[in-house]
Amino acid sequence: MRSLIVLARLLDYPTRDLQQAAPEMTAVIKAEDRLTPLRRETLVGWIRRVAQADLLDLQADYVALFDKGRATSLLLFEHVHGESRDRGQAMVDLLVQYREAGFELDARELPDYLPLFLEYLSTRTEAEIAGQLGEIAHILARLTARLEEREADQALATATLLALIGAEDEITEHQETVREETRDDTPAALDAVWEEEAVRFSASSDQDCAVQSAAGQRRAQQRQSARDAAQPVRIIDPASGVTS
Repeated sequence: MRSLIVLARLLDYPTRDLQQAAPEMTAVIKAEDRLTPLRRETLVGWIRRVAQADLLDLQADYVALFDKGRATSLLLFEHVHGESRDRGQAMVDLLVQYREAGFELDARELPDYLPLFLEYLSTRTEAEIAGQLGEIAHILARLTARLEEREADQALATATLLALIGAEDEITEHQETVREETRDDTPAALDAVWEEEAVRFSASSDQDCAVQSAAGQRRAQQRQSARDAAQPVRIIDPASGVTS
C-alpha cells in the first residue's frame, strides 16, 4: 500500500527530498481509492504546503511539535510503556516480527517509531495492515486528538490511518480528555523533566538502559538536525522491497 509510505514520509523529519517528492506523493494519494475524495483533497493540500514552505521553518516546527514533551511522541510504545522494561521487551518482540518478515532496520530509528512501522506495514497484505493498525488504534486516536489540539497538519496522517480501518470515530472519544490535559511542552514542564532525568542514576534492567539511551539519542539527533543538514529519508518499494 503505497499510501502508507507517503504518510510515513509526511510524519518523518522534513527534508529537501521530501519537498521534491511532492508530485509523486500527490499522485499516490490521488490514486488511493480507499480514502474519500475529501480526505484525498485534504492530504494533497498538506503535501502542497510542505512543498512550498521554507524548509528551516518546517524543521523547526517539527522539532517543536515532536521533540518537546512526550504527549505527541511518534514512538508508539512510549504511549503504553513509557521507558519501563516492558517497553524494552515490546521492542524486542517488534524487531523479531520485522526480521521474520524480512524487514531489516538501520541504526537510525527505534523499531516503534511510527513512520518506520508504516514502512513495514506497506510491505504487508491488506488484512495484516488492518489488523496491526487496529492494535494501535487507541494510540493513534489519542495522538490525533493531541495533534489537532496543537493545530498540526500531522493530525491528517494519523486520522487517515484510522480512516483506513474505519476507526476514525475513536478520535472523538479522546478529544475532551486531551483538552483537559496539562501540556508537557511548556518551558516549566520541560525544565521539570530535565531535572528529574538528571538524578536518574540507574535503570532497573539492561533493557531499560538501552531504551533510555536510544530515546535520548533520538531526541539529541532531532535537535541537531534542526541546526545541521537534513537527514535522508528512506523509501521502500512495496513490490521489490528495494530501499532508496
